[in-house]
Amino acid sequence: MARCVRIADVRESGRVRLVDVARRAGVGKTTASDALTGTGRVSAQTRQAVLAAAEELGYRPNAAARQLRLSATGTIAVVLPEVSARSAYYTAFAFGVISRAAHSDLDVTVVTRPHGHQRPRELRADGVVIADPRRGDPVVDALIAAASPVVTGEHVLAGPPPDGVVFSDHEAALRRLLDDLDGTGFRRPALIVAEDDTDWSASLGRGFRGGCAERGLEPVVRHTSFEAPSHHVRAATERLLADVPDVDAIIVGPDGGAVEVLSVLRRSGRRAGSDLAVASCVDYAALQFVDPPVTAIDLRPHAAGVTAAELLIDLLDGSATPGTEREHDVEIIPRASTSQRLHPMAP
Repeated sequence: MARCVRIADVRESGRVRLVDVARRAGVGKTTASDALTGTGRVSAQTRQAVLAAAEELGYRPNAAARQLRLSATGTIAVVLPEVSARSAYYTAFAFGVISRAAHSDLDVTVVTRPHGHQRPRELRADGVVIADPRRGDPVVDALIAAASPVVTGEHVLAGPPPDGVVFSDHEAALRRLLDDLDGTGFRRPALIVAEDDTDWSASLGRGFRGGCAERGLEPVVRHTSFEAPSHHVRAATERLLADVPDVDAIIVGPDGGAVEVLSVLRRSGRRAGSDLAVASCVDYAALQFVDPPVTAIDLRPHAAGVTAAELLIDLLDGSATPGTEREHDVEIIPRASTSQRLHPMAP
């Protein structure tokens, strides 16, 4: 049975929204969108109920929604950085976008490009999701300036803003990670992270420096490239141990980097989890099975991709307005690498 929605209340509140139609028809917002756009798996009875509710309320979709219904390609694009080819995070993020798009019978074009490729590619897509836009990237700027709506995973640090943002509070997450490490008694922490050209890496740096300041500790930061291939992380770790021999906690930013840190520690005779704590800013399956298992921030990438696609679809059907931001929660996964009081090696 349809939920009771007073038509006068809806009309007096201003523009009728998709969510108002959904409530009137007694269905979810996604189902209402699918019924109005002629997509998705919607029964004839449900479609008729939604169309009747839209007519009754005087619902008029915005220009983007009309384009989606009348002349759309039926495709959205997800733009990933070059590192995605070896990143479990971006693979899961892309599949999150794909799974949500499939629910609305939309196809997904996955776009990657070599590092340094500056020429914007013409995309035949109704909208675009961009994962981790980098500061000063002309391709990102061109896509945002184009007619199709754009949703970014994390904020754009400079340049024109996108139509929507799905973001996480990585600064707060890094501070919570330091809270988890407090039980180890660490006094000389270090962060290995990419340069501050993405919202993610810049937020991690702020969180680390702020958390160290709260504890009266000097922050040690070593930068890698955003792509951070394994040999870059190994080299950064080796330099860190040489320059700061009393380091007793290493927090690793790059996806896959924690395994490389453990490898360097073993070769140097340092014992992770015993005389030196290790944590990762990106969780991935291998961290459960290494020795010791590594504490990490679970970024929940599949859910992040779902949320980004959901926001893009909402922008297309008019149920979200440009400038909408939605927060995506992340969580700390404690493991053995930070579970013990540290016992530094004797000099």
